[in-house]
Amino acid sequence: MFEKLEGIENRFEELNMRLTEPEVVNDQNLYMRLMKEHSELSDIVEKFREWKGFKKALEDARAMLDEKPDPELMEMIQQEMEDASSGMERTERELKILLMPKDPNDDKDVIVEIRAGAGGEEAALFAAVLMRMYTHYAESKGWTVNLLDSNPTEIGGFKEVVFEVEGKGAYSRLKFESGVHRVQRVPATESSGRIHTSTVTVAVLPEADELDEIEINPNDIEVDTYRASGAGGQHVNKTSSAIRITHLPTGIVVTCQDQRSQHKNREKAMRVLKAKLNDIERQKQSSEVAENRKAQVGTGDRSERIRTYNYPQRRVTDHRIGYTLYRIDEFLNGDIDEILDALITSDQAEKLSASEE
Repeated sequence: MFEKLEGIENRFEELNMRLTEPEVVNDQNLYMRLMKEHSELSDIVEKFREWKGFKKALEDARAMLDEKPDPELMEMIQQEMEDASSGMERTERELKILLMPKDPNDDKDVIVEIRAGAGGEEAALFAAVLMRMYTHYAESKGWTVNLLDSNPTEIGGFKEVVFEVEGKGAYSRLKFESGVHRVQRVPATESSGRIHTSTVTVAVLPEADELDEIEINPNDIEVDTYRASGAGGQHVNKTSSAIRITHLPTGIVVTCQDQRSQHKNREKAMRVLKAKLNDIERQKQSSEVAENRKAQVGTGDRSERIRTYNYPQRRVTDHRIGYTLYRIDEFLNGDIDEILDALITSDQAEKLSASEE
């Protein structure tokens, strides 16, 4: 591992030099490619240098210990040795995680689909709550949210809502949100104060890009146009600008009615369709791994109940890792990093353990 790390550090230094060369600076494509590689290596190199700093501190402390210091100084040296040794162990674990193969989708934008499940209007209302939660979270990260399609209800909920999140690392943070989200609360319309349980399904898809080479045969799709409608089904456009695309081989149906332009709605609907087809292919490719090792943290099983939001107890529980926090208001306002960090750490530990078997 450390021989590989030395090679990475040498390449990093080489990139530092190349990025200052006039011929590289003047070639934007080359400059951007080298900058991307430099950025990908920087965290590894920084952690490796931290490890080397602890290693040198340990060696220096051992050398001082060989000089037979007085008891008081010896105690200080031994403490330094313990600190350096634990620092080496910690950074070595972190380096192993950094060197693990990276999910190629991690830096991609995502398409998020939220659908009301069991619970009728209450489920639709909670779908709107989750939409707001992810929107606030994206804003806190400096990401952009674009609404693609929605089927609102008359009292402010969503039977279905589809939106795009654009931002570096969006998929790496949101990919664990796919699954069934369960809510337990007293509906505003419930006069007896009885707690209802409803469910909402979330799907997070990495956007397909040029590298995915998703080609769709025009003969494989059926395109319909219709008038966009608002809550309760009333028409809000006088022209047929909404688009419905059916992919005949798979039966996937995608709609988009957010834009007034039929052309823009078609373009967005095709992006959603490509993301769905790309996700199907991605699931096929990872099926062998899933058969050999059931990951502790899932990222795609739509039927898996992943989280419960209990309003009376102010509790949010992620069932995949048994993680509970008691600040539901802040969480639903977009402060979701605590659970996301725990999910990512658990996933990394699982993969690291599997790689060492």
